[in-house]
Formats: sequence, C-alpha cells, structure tokens
Amino acid sequence: EVTFSPDGTRVVSASRDNTVKIWDVATGAEVCTMTGHSDNVLSIAFSPDGKRVVSGSKDNRVKLWDTTTGTEVCTLRAHSGAVRSVIFSPDGTRVVSGSEDETVKIWDHCAGAVLFTLGHAGTVNAVAISPDGNFIASGSDENLVMIWNAKTGAEVWTMLGQWGHESRVSRVTKVEFSSDSALLFTGSDNEAKTVLVWDVASGKNVWQVYGCNFTLVESANKFEHKTEKYVLTLGGDT
Repeated sequence: EVTFSPDGTRVVSASRDNTVKIWDVATGAEVCTMTGHSDNVLSIAFSPDGKRVVSGSKDNRVKLWDTTTGTEVCTLRAHSGAVRSVIFSPDGTRVVSGSEDETVKIWDHCAGAVLFTLGHAGTVNAVAISPDGNFIASGSDENLVMIWNAKTGAEVWTMLGQWGHESRVSRVTKVEFSSDSALLFTGSDNEAKTVLVWDVASGKNVWQVYGCNFTLVESANKFEHKTEKYVLTLGGDT
C-alpha cells in the first residue's frame, strides 16, 4: 500500500519486509525507513497535518511514527488479529483500525487507549472516517457495509443483501467517503466485481458499477463527490 502526504510532497509505503518507508516525490529519494513491526505491514495513513504516520500490521499492532525523524511514537495493543486497515480522524486526535479479529477499534492515540470497540462477524478489511468527522464506515469478509457514529460508537446502519455486494464469496475490500461526507463508496471482490455508492444519511444504494476489472480494490486512491459529478479512480486492474 502507498499513499500521499496531505501536501503531496511525500509518499509513504507499507511492505511485506515489515517496514514503512517515506519517499520524496520530487526526487524519488528515500526520506526515512521506520522499523519496529515484526510482520508484514498491511495498511498506512498520514495524519492530517502530515507529522505522523499510522501503520497496521500482521503482528496485530498499530504503530504511530514521527515523519520527520522516522522514530516510533507509540504502539497500540488491543487487537488479537492482523490489522488490515488504519486511518486518522480529520482532526488527528483519533485513529480507527480494522482487524482480522472481527473488530473495529477507535483509539485515543495520545493516551494509547481504546475508546470504542465495534463488532463484525468476519475480518474487517477496510475502515474510513467521513471528512466531517461524524461517521465511521467499515467493510468486512461477511459481506457487510456498516456505518457507525464516530462520537458514540453506535451503529447507524448495516447493509447486506439485495443492494449489497451479493456473492457467496464476496468480501467488502474498500470503503471511502465522498469529500462532502454525503456518499459512501464501497468496493468488493465478488463475482460481479462491484462498486456501490450509498447515501450516508439513509443507507440507501444510489448507484452501482458492475464488471470492474479488478480482483481487489485496496489500491483505490480517491473518491470524490462534487455537485452532480462522481469521480472514481481505482487501481488493481489487469
């Protein structure tokens, strides 16, 4: 996995060699290497101010790093399975993580404390926080898309079935909010290779794209909703 810093000048990458690296976009030079995980790093994200990186790993740990020095800031321990998705809240005060232990955890990373644990019935592959900070979305192996209240941890809605990613082998592998927090985009590796768009307020499906030529959409980069246009870019095509 790779992602740009908020100012676009750096890229952070996660690797199977257990490291996190930051790169200078202009020169292509390696800025620093962050070591400390004991297994594959599966997910990474910059903080909104670009001063921190959060990483999730197969070692069940969530780690925060200083992007200037490359030093570890803290390790968050509570998951009992590989951490497949991590993200900062828009204000940078919280971290959300999704894990193979079938939970989503919301952390006060400064205190190193779990604020809420949210339950699925399968591996959580993807988490996202709405830009307005009000909602958390999660997608999982049991073919569920769930929306949670980010302030209280309460479930807002769950979708599965007619308007869901239908397939006996379906997994929801990517969730992402639109820039105005009104829509949720979800991707699946089901047989129909579906991308769905949901109205966050009602939980209703408003748009579907079928036959996308990908097996996984973890490499999706950006989803935007502006006026009456949808812009959707996906990686992983063959």
